Amino acid sequence: MLAHVVRSARMSVEPFEQSGALHGDTLLLFVTRFTRLFAYGSLSVVLVLYLTGLGLRESQIGLLLTLTLLGDTAVSLLLTTRADRIGRRRMLLIGAVLMAAAGVAFACTRNFLFLLVAGTIGVISPSGNEVGPFLPIEQAALAHVVAARQRTAFFAWYSLTGSLATAAGSLVAGFLTQALEHAAWPPVASERSVIFLYAVLGGLLGLLVLQLSPAVEVSKEQETTSARTLLGVGPSRAVVLRLSGLFALDAFGGGFVVQSFAAYWFFLRFGVRPATLGAIFFGANLFAGISSLMAIRLASRIGLIRTMVFTHLPSNLLLILIPLMLNLPLAVGVLLVRFSISQMDAPTRQSYTMAIVSPHERSAAAGITGVARTTGAALAPFFAGLLFARPALIDLPFFIAGTLKIAYDLLLYRAFVNLAPPEERM
Repeated sequence: MLAHVVRSARMSVEPFEQSGALHGDTLLLFVTRFTRLFAYGSLSVVLVLYLTGLGLRESQIGLLLTLTLLGDTAVSLLLTTRADRIGRRRMLLIGAVLMAAAGVAFACTRNFLFLLVAGTIGVISPSGNEVGPFLPIEQAALAHVVAARQRTAFFAWYSLTGSLATAAGSLVAGFLTQALEHAAWPPVASERSVIFLYAVLGGLLGLLVLQLSPAVEVSKEQETTSARTLLGVGPSRAVVLRLSGLFALDAFGGGFVVQSFAAYWFFLRFGVRPATLGAIFFGANLFAGISSLMAIRLASRIGLIRTMVFTHLPSNLLLILIPLMLNLPLAVGVLLVRFSISQMDAPTRQSYTMAIVSPHERSAAAGITGVARTTGAALAPFFAGLLFARPALIDLPFFIAGTLKIAYDLLLYRAFVNLAPPEERM
């Protein structure tokens, strides 16, 4: 396996060397990705523990996380479908401000209604995954500046950057809270320090966005074209809507086991503390990042759609197996094996979406499909919270998630296996 990873890494570096594209705005987009996902990863480890420490019930937390993700969906749809006309940098800056503001609000109040408002309007990631307008706009910018045959490699490294950042954030959050508790800080106070860190990183993200040059913006000709379409999508509308429905199903399944709830499950089942949780999810996200590089070589051989489906199916079977493990080492082992293949569909999914739509539709297409994923993910935590409120049902979210995500894989293959991106038709 290591040999395959090394070969995949070498293969994926070649486009960077040939194009010389990893500089300036491209490098800055990778840095913004790392900063943002570091913040998301750190928050996901402690968020549910923090909210329970504030006195919220599991059902309230589920409702809060659902409304938070729904709010992120609305923000993303509003900003991404206007990004090409109003300005990508402006939309990214607004997103960063909303992220920082939400972090401050969560750290400064325990009032449930205030938290609902802050979570709905601001940008909060309970899963450790991308939320808000950032990913769609950055995807469109990257796809615009690289050749078609280089696109999957760039998205793989982009995905790896996010996975490493999420892993690092998870690890830092776990050890930070443990260090503060050893210094006699109450658990809620130590977890609140991570919430404040999230807010600070949101502010740093805004400063990084301000450094992007006008080269990341859409040309005037493309801007005029996109303005005449519905939500920025014209000829590709039917394909985008079909993908959006399938992505929503996948995300709805995944929403039952967002990283915050997965961490909480390990706490309830095995009594795992934040520092150990941080280490577990550091390893999991590290494996996920490595799997992104392996997707490059596989996609070049069997195509993007087959790579998405043939790697996603076994990962979802492993998801179902996690709660069936009898002890912590076995459960962690299955989790790590799952993560080692679970994200091979991420860069291929992103690359495929950018490939089958017109250049002037990319921001909107990425935004609409991203909103579909966020909407699907937003609905599930409410139901997951109800299940976690009953000790006898805490394993059920894993079974529901795995089943729904397997259904997504089968439906995706049936609908799109014959619609190859342009570079695969040559």
